[in-house]
Amino acid sequence: MLSKESRRLVSIGIFLLLALLLAACGSGEATTEDGVAAEPDPQADPEAVAVTEGDGTAGDLVVYSGRSESLVGPIIEQFAAETGINVQVRYGSTSEMAGVLLEEGANSPADVFYAQDPGGLGAIANAGMFATLPEATIAQVPPRFAPEDNTWVGISGRARVVVYNTDVFADPAAELPGDIYDFVGDEWNGRIGWAPTNASFQAMVTAMRANWGEEKTRDWLSGIQANNPVVYSSNTPIVSGVAAGEVDVGFVNHYYLYRFLAEEGDSFLARNYFLPGGGPGSLILVSGAGILNTAPNAENAQRFIDFLLSAEAQQYFADETFEYPVVDGVAIAPGLPAFSELDAVALSISMNDLADLEGTQDMLLELGIIE
Repeated sequence: MLSKESRRLVSIGIFLLLALLLAACGSGEATTEDGVAAEPDPQADPEAVAVTEGDGTAGDLVVYSGRSESLVGPIIEQFAAETGINVQVRYGSTSEMAGVLLEEGANSPADVFYAQDPGGLGAIANAGMFATLPEATIAQVPPRFAPEDNTWVGISGRARVVVYNTDVFADPAAELPGDIYDFVGDEWNGRIGWAPTNASFQAMVTAMRANWGEEKTRDWLSGIQANNPVVYSSNTPIVSGVAAGEVDVGFVNHYYLYRFLAEEGDSFLARNYFLPGGGPGSLILVSGAGILNTAPNAENAQRFIDFLLSAEAQQYFADETFEYPVVDGVAIAPGLPAFSELDAVALSISMNDLADLEGTQDMLLELGIIE
């Protein structure tokens, strides 16, 4: 029987292999979420580095970001301007950046890992590479938005939804299923758009495995696959494809639609449907960040985490990226349902349960859904 340390090393090796496989086939949110209304493609090269200089009086900070420069670049620039800290950001998809960190190990120059989803964060936490965050930091967010060991903290929230074409569905509450599992029905053949390589989709599947179990999750994936879904690279083209009539529905995060609406107005032919049945199709995900326990600039890393949880930064995420703030007292963007309304249907699941990204990727590979 393998020792605990041997199992950990095998797990790291598998995650690295999967990260490289996904990178090779162009997967991950950062390499595909392009267009004016959403994340462009500055992250196609995981070696890309952006430097934001402060006034040089407060030292340095190195961030490995699984979030794109178009989304988080402005708030990082604001942090540098206010603190004087010189910030170097290495951009890539969450899986790529997690793989790089695992490969670099204790020799990594990174201070902070800022990820799109809990899966990548969980891989680094499971490898024992995160420092424990102060209780005062963790206490700023609801308990469900941080893991039990306080190794990272949620920064902004997004809900899983079904985006639908408004010309096809005049009354979505009556015409669309209440549970995401029901899209396996034959009537949905050729009408669904999905992005199996996307990190948030894989986080949802991980939640399915934790909530439904392996067998039901496998049945759902096989059922959707049998319905000949249109495969997209990411959330953005799914929303665009739904509005253009390429597909009738798609599985996405909520905030992509609002970027299109901000650009094109109410005439845009797509809207979000928050599944009333709850479950994994209504999962609330968080982006999150943790400090490496080998961070050369640990004090500045803590300042950065606390800044991301400040009212100023939280309002930025609400206003500019249409995500949900995770700190109380920050107004959400107009048109979004309140977090309290989502709580009535959203799946409540521990962030620790979303850490098994490699198990989800194994399942997707086995079923031939990703290559």
